[in-house]
Formats: sequence, structure tokens, C-alpha cells
Amino acid sequence: MRFILASNNPKKLKELREILAGLGAELVTQREAGLLAEAEETGESFEENARIKALFACQALGEPAIADDSGLVVEALGGAPGVYSARYGGETCGSDAERTALLLTNMAGQNNRRAKFVSCIACVFPDGRETAARGECVGTISLSARGESGFGYDPVFELPGTGRTLAELTPEEKNAVSHRGAALREFEKKLRGLLND
Repeated sequence: MRFILASNNPKKLKELREILAGLGAELVTQREAGLLAEAEETGESFEENARIKALFACQALGEPAIADDSGLVVEALGGAPGVYSARYGGETCGSDAERTALLLTNMAGQNNRRAKFVSCIACVFPDGRETAARGECVGTISLSARGESGFGYDPVFELPGTGRTLAELTPEEKNAVSHRGAALREFEKKLRGLLND
């Protein structure tokens, strides 16, 4: 069985390929499958956006499709950047470093620094079957960026009781606690159940 990944992110492709290989399935990106258009992410939640992307690829290609949507939710900012994590700051912030700097600026003077990373993975089949999984990683926003690993907001996301940001962890340490790692583990269980029904 072949699945379409509604993303061209190489890290997501690698992680999901490992899971699907264990299930005897193949995974290709939508670009590799010939779909160059991308779904418009109009959802108000990570779950909605993941489903929109998976459904778009499934309907366009007639094959099972998987998508994820993830981001950072900061309590003191009313949940921002949330579903706009990758587009935080609009066109004035074109890089991870610029978005992270904007976040730190917006958090200046805030005592409540609680935050969480959220990852939602959705899978849609042409016959109408669907499954989804969600993972979260709870932490706080640090006062400054630290660490060279990871990407996105990892350098300012500190794990409780560790004094370390996600960007200061090894890839193995990060996968054990990350939102995407949790979502992937849950997704694997749900997909395995769906395929065995």
C-alpha cells in the first residue's frame, strides 16, 4: 500500500517513512506523486488543518494521504502563534530566527511563560476512513534563545525541570519528549488498528 505525504518536509518524510515501513507500506511526497498544488490551510485548529491537507491530497490523487500540522501555543499571548506558527509575523519574518526574535519581543515583561508545542497527524483514505492523532509537549518560553539543535521555536522552548531548551537536546532526547514524537507514536497505533480491521 502507498501513502501520500501532504508535505515536502524531509524531516516529516523520514519519520513517517520509518513508521510506514514497519507496517509494510510506502510513503511518497505529494510532489513525487505529481501533485504540485497545496491545500489552503483555513482551519482554526491543528486538527482541522491536518485533515484539510490530507483530504486535499487524497481527493486529488485517489490514494491514502497523511498530513500533519503543528505549532507553538503560548498562554500569555492568547494561544498565539498557534496555527500561524510558521507564518508568525507575516512577510516581515521570513526565517525561524526572525519569528523566534518576534516571539521573545512579544513576551517581554510577561511573568506567565507557560507554553506547549502541539502536533496533529491526520490520515484520510479514498473509501472515507479517517484517523488522527495528537501529541503535546508542555514547557515554558525562555528569556533568550539557547542551543544549536532542532528548528523553529526549539531554542526558546524550555522543558520543565531540565533547564534546557529543545534545541539543547540530542535528536534522541528530543524525540522521546517532543509533541511530534508523541503524535507519531499514537498515530502508529491508530493506523495499525485501522489497517488490521
